[in-house]
Amino acid sequence: MDESEGKFAVLRQSADASAVAAIERLIREAPDSELSRINVLDFSRANNLDEERAIASFLHAARLGIFELSWNVLCPGCSGVLDSNATLKTVNQSAYSCALCAAGYEPTLDEMVEVAFTVSPRVRRIAAHDPDTLSMWQYMRQMFWSSGIELPEGDAFEKLLHEMVLESVELPPGEKAHLSLQLPAEFIIVFDPVTHSAHFLDVKGEPTRDRQTLSVVFNKVHSPTGTVQMRPGPLRLTLENRTDMRVLPALYIAGHALHDMLGKRKRFLTAKRLLTNQTFRDIYRTDTLDVDQGLKITSLTFMFTDLKGSTELYERVGDLVAYDMVRAHFRVLHEVVASEAGAVVKTIGDAVMATFPTPDRALAAALRIRQAMSSLNAQSQREDLLVKIGLHEGPCLAVTLNDRLDYFGQAVNIAARVQGLSVSSSIFATASIVENPGAAQLLDAAGLKAMAQTHQLRGIANELTVYEIP
Repeated sequence: MDESEGKFAVLRQSADASAVAAIERLIREAPDSELSRINVLDFSRANNLDEERAIASFLHAARLGIFELSWNVLCPGCSGVLDSNATLKTVNQSAYSCALCAAGYEPTLDEMVEVAFTVSPRVRRIAAHDPDTLSMWQYMRQMFWSSGIELPEGDAFEKLLHEMVLESVELPPGEKAHLSLQLPAEFIIVFDPVTHSAHFLDVKGEPTRDRQTLSVVFNKVHSPTGTVQMRPGPLRLTLENRTDMRVLPALYIAGHALHDMLGKRKRFLTAKRLLTNQTFRDIYRTDTLDVDQGLKITSLTFMFTDLKGSTELYERVGDLVAYDMVRAHFRVLHEVVASEAGAVVKTIGDAVMATFPTPDRALAAALRIRQAMSSLNAQSQREDLLVKIGLHEGPCLAVTLNDRLDYFGQAVNIAARVQGLSVSSSIFATASIVENPGAAQLLDAAGLKAMAQTHQLRGIANELTVYEIP
């Protein structure tokens, strides 16, 4: 048995069998281009797999060295990769700039950090492991653009390039290229994806027969993107590569073709979703953020639960029976939370804090937990297990606290206070939960009506509208 066969043998013991079989087929049969920065959500859809099981399988495979996991900081404007990291710990800049879009962005874990998987060279070597061997357009497809942009295939891509690219050249280290071309009356971007640098040409006015000249130098210093006004007509363009690697400059027409291509997006695995994945938390534990690192999430959904009357439960049924019942309650919580794309952050006594990527998944989990507790009570023919649940959605910081990936911010405090309002099996949730379209559909389907209340929560300055879901 070779090394990769041994890895797959181990993977079959810990991951979903259908997902593992699909991963093996992918690695064995797919062309090189499909094994670089794999979009797990695309993969799960193409193979008719549950997304959570597919994500868990790729995580187990990455831990075994079958895949390399990358955290890629993306430009929201063009979906280009601004920075690729082997670990989230190195995503530490306060802002990232995109030369192509001439814009800067503060990184957030919602849609700006993509999590992708590339097959390990020890399992199968592909062209993307040696980016200098990639053609210009395969470099753009596999290395520059993220897995969240919907690029056309085959002839359609070639046709699109013909519409939006005036000229392109591969320039070795230290080399110069002289291009002669006719400038149309368009906005032109001279862009190189290797150094991520751009120069803008605003071509307008009366056409000229006189030859215009322009020199562009590529180096590792990210100078501000500049704009030069030119007239339609002949241009002598000099491109100089002052780096120690090849560069791949091209002249793009910033017209409808380019904008339409950049506007076609698809779902991808975000850092936020991965941090709320139970398998990720179980496998990677503290190996996520540095102690002094805090990364913003603009929207995360929090669930706090607590077991009502647990002290009296121990007194009433005895330590051994109560302990088994409480363990059963925790087991149900973990299973339901994980199945709804969530993760348990921590337990404090009989209380649980969990996170979800969206409000509807949190509400679905809350309703299922409540039903599961009723089923456990029915089995014991006693109403011993009553779980109080509170839900809230809002911005936060992902941090490391007490050697654990945790979350900090007012949204966390509000969620905890909302849970404290519950004294029965009713679920308490804020407007950010019940007004979410997906959550509203769940309530309608269950025939439940959320009833608004106004509360002054401890530590929160203003009164807050909270909804009770009976």
